[in-house]
Amino acid sequence: MVRLPAFWHDGKEIMKGKIRKKLLTRELAAVYVSFVLFVILLVIPTGYEEAVIYQGTDRCAAEVLETDESMIIDTGLVKSGEQSCRVRLLGGRFKGQETDAFNMLNGSLENDKLFVAGDKAQVVISYQGDEIISVNMIDHYRIPWEIALAAMFILALILVAGKTGIRAILSFSITVLMIWKVLVPMYLNGYHPVVTGIIITGVLTVVIISLVYGFERRTGAAVCGAMSGLIVTAVLGVIFTDVLKIHGAIMPYSESLLYSGYADLNLTRIFMASIFIGASGAVIDLSVDITSAVWEVVCKKPDIGWKEATKSGMNVGRAAMGTMTTTLLLAYSGGYVTLMMVFMAQGTPLYNIFNYKYIASEILDTIVGSMGLVSVAPLTALCAGWLLTRGRVPLHDTEKSGNIVAAAEQNTGID
Repeated sequence: MVRLPAFWHDGKEIMKGKIRKKLLTRELAAVYVSFVLFVILLVIPTGYEEAVIYQGTDRCAAEVLETDESMIIDTGLVKSGEQSCRVRLLGGRFKGQETDAFNMLNGSLENDKLFVAGDKAQVVISYQGDEIISVNMIDHYRIPWEIALAAMFILALILVAGKTGIRAILSFSITVLMIWKVLVPMYLNGYHPVVTGIIITGVLTVVIISLVYGFERRTGAAVCGAMSGLIVTAVLGVIFTDVLKIHGAIMPYSESLLYSGYADLNLTRIFMASIFIGASGAVIDLSVDITSAVWEVVCKKPDIGWKEATKSGMNVGRAAMGTMTTTLLLAYSGGYVTLMMVFMAQGTPLYNIFNYKYIASEILDTIVGSMGLVSVAPLTALCAGWLLTRGRVPLHDTEKSGNIVAAAEQNTGID
């Protein structure tokens, strides 16, 4: 057995220390940039804060003291009419006051709600000066429980994943704010939905992946593969939405949007954009999985060629694609279980089912999203295989040169 000289071991430790320091620096840089983006998104307005419908009103929680169902028409399955309640206001400018409130029932199980004494309700108060004109009961007050649920999620993520969990929370928050404060206002302002969607998902892809790896080659490889897959998904979505003659009005509340003063919006293009936006999470996930696998292979075998590294990435991609496509199917179809039950209960033929517009739209979502995953696997494997092996120094050349640290930096892709 050949014993390596002491300077080799010393150089190896120096090498590891420098690599860790550089990787940490680049990870921290990604965190700082993402945090700045988070703060900017947090403070910028959407431009729709002063919607006319809510001007001259106050919104708060209220405790239900008494209820009166005498004006409710009960038909057995649904109820219509008006429920009268006596409530105590728990916030806002009229905090502590007791007043009458009304709860309108429209005969819809989906939208109607009934209150009992002791419930907390979200109310909208119409007033003039210091006088309450009317109090409309919107829904049950759920915000405290939603905050508690979010806190449980954040705590669990930090306990399980540590620092990585904190970065995941940051990327989650940026995604929510980017959709609410950038994507939705731009759509309302008439920007091209497909182009806007590509740009927004591109920014989110860079932010999310850089929070995983930092600003280094792995980020470039994963972003390159993910964006390639998203572009394929976008192109297929645009083509087949037109081929299948799907109108964007199939999206929930789309007609309400048109009647709210936005009749010029192109709902079909918004639907096209929703296809690749909905698939982007799975695409990013798969691209990171493949990039990480190629990175591990390259680290274990630094003198590997790009073709062999790409092949290893493809092997991982093949295994992941089987579960990812099923994930999309379950995600898209989970909300339509009752619809499928209706079809079965009524004996609707499959020939009819597959020809319905809303079923065709879900098929389009699922298959085109899955096609994006199928394309992202080879594209990410190719990008990772080439980027993560570029400029590498073979191990035998490293040993001859003696420049262990410099060669190690090249062989770990952090130059």
